[in-house]
Amino acid sequence: MENAVGEVQNVLLLGGRSEIGLAIVRKLLSPSARVVTLACRRPDEAAELTQSLSRTGLSVEAVSFDAADTAGHKGFLADVVARHGDIDVAILAFGILGDQQNFDEDPQSAVSAVHTNYTASVSAALCLASQFRQQGHGKLIVLSSVAGERVRKANFVYGSSKAGLDAFCQGLADSLEGSGASVLIVRPGFVHSAMTAGMKPAPFSTTPEVVANLTVKALNAGQRMVWTPGILRWLFMVLRHLPGPLWRRLPLG
Repeated sequence: MENAVGEVQNVLLLGGRSEIGLAIVRKLLSPSARVVTLACRRPDEAAELTQSLSRTGLSVEAVSFDAADTAGHKGFLADVVARHGDIDVAILAFGILGDQQNFDEDPQSAVSAVHTNYTASVSAALCLASQFRQQGHGKLIVLSSVAGERVRKANFVYGSSKAGLDAFCQGLADSLEGSGASVLIVRPGFVHSAMTAGMKPAPFSTTPEVVANLTVKALNAGQRMVWTPGILRWLFMVLRHLPGPLWRRLPLG
């Protein structure tokens, strides 16, 4: 549980090797933080990350978590809570960007990506919401994307999965009203990270650290949604209403 001055003590990162997720964790940590759990598919490859976060009085562990195994989500979360107590903040940061051309050629790979990005995220978020209701508190940070605001032909499989997740989380936030729990939807634009390495940066591209700073600021302010960078909110107020023929001619891929 957060301490008397609202400082986070127990953080769970689903997608424990996510650069954006880790940047948010670092920004959240205060001297009173006591537990960070990095949930990832290959925890044996996260030793360097756990060491980089570790300090006196803070327990950091990497644990095995397969987002695609939705049947195991409830048990996984129960085990985390049993070992470490109430979760103050959970960050849902797993996902697959993928390649649209590969999705076109191999529809099964598209199905797998959508399952991870949407179906598995819905499962994990509902499990967390149930735990937060029992606790009477808890904050869920969900990494959405501006790609879901209006889906581009260059990545419409990925964009559609983020659009679904974004809509789901808006409804989940409404359902948690009055429970003591909350949801913050984060809509980053292009972020320079390992996931986007080699790709041409989009306008207003940013970094994991900038996303983290804006996310934690929004979390502390009790917001339900944050665009990173903020200018994208105003840009998409225009882009979402462009006629289809004009939208398709924009140099967005």
